[in-house]
Amino acid sequence: MEIILLTSATIVLFVLLIICIPYLRKTLPLKKIQASDLPSEGSWVKVKRGNIYYRWYKSETTARPREVMVMVHGFSTPSFVWKGLIKKLTSHGIDLLVYDHFGRGWSERPFTNYDKGLYVETLKELIESQDIDSPVHLVGYSMGGPIIGHFANDNPKMVKSTSFLAPAGFRITASGINSWSTYPLIGEWFWHVFSDKIYGVGRMSETSYSDDPLSINEEEFLYNFNKQLAFKGFTESLLSTVRNFNLFDVREMYTSLGKKNIPSLAIWGTKDGVVPYDGSNQLIKCIPHCKLVTIEEGTHDITYRQPTDVGDALIDFLIKIED
Repeated sequence: MEIILLTSATIVLFVLLIICIPYLRKTLPLKKIQASDLPSEGSWVKVKRGNIYYRWYKSETTARPREVMVMVHGFSTPSFVWKGLIKKLTSHGIDLLVYDHFGRGWSERPFTNYDKGLYVETLKELIESQDIDSPVHLVGYSMGGPIIGHFANDNPKMVKSTSFLAPAGFRITASGINSWSTYPLIGEWFWHVFSDKIYGVGRMSETSYSDDPLSINEEEFLYNFNKQLAFKGFTESLLSTVRNFNLFDVREMYTSLGKKNIPSLAIWGTKDGVVPYDGSNQLIKCIPHCKLVTIEEGTHDITYRQPTDVGDALIDFLIKIED
């Protein structure tokens, strides 16, 4: 009997080691992000739930009244995604404010629910912290679309326009994300151990090349994306977002926003495999006055693979609403 019990205990120990070792290998090297980790450009600003990283790109011209545009990135790729748009927009007289969501990029990773309240509250606190005294233009990419939509719906007087780049919220399905893999404890283990399969760059980026001279190439993209993986809390922020933020069907919010007559633009690629182009039809039904710009053959990567087309569309939109 003792031999059997010992054998059973050994089997249990062996199973625990199989479970724990891969998890520990992924989590033990991670460190808590500190102010000393920040790049020389940009800063932290203290808001209710921690420090958010932000950076201003100021207009290069004084030939026309300056406009403020706040750019809201998506699920996992932080604010470097806007790089190809910066020069074009600032040369048009626009001051750009970019930031990283909590849990991503250079922002802190608080232990909290990553839900609608967190994302909308953080965006509002950031804008208020910068003493911006006029309504802003909001640009939201992918998950950033519902975020700016919720924000504009709740704070219409703070918003001059909304621009949605391949926005989430129309019954999309998230590749690699299954309901069982988000269960407590199981989710934490699974998302760390199989992180490369769930949010790996190869899965999030649909293309590897663009002939757009302003495109972020794959090597640069990978280099910048991987920087955030060194810090604790990145995986937890993604998992909590899937658990608590509605990425899949927010048509009710878009419909409500459509009644507020805030000038709106949508830019979408016809070959988007993450948020399919068919969603554009639903968006226009929700926001009938929204202008749709279609990028033929464009995938979900249009923000950083076709920044010239995206930038031209944004500028054309702003010119028309200012006239």
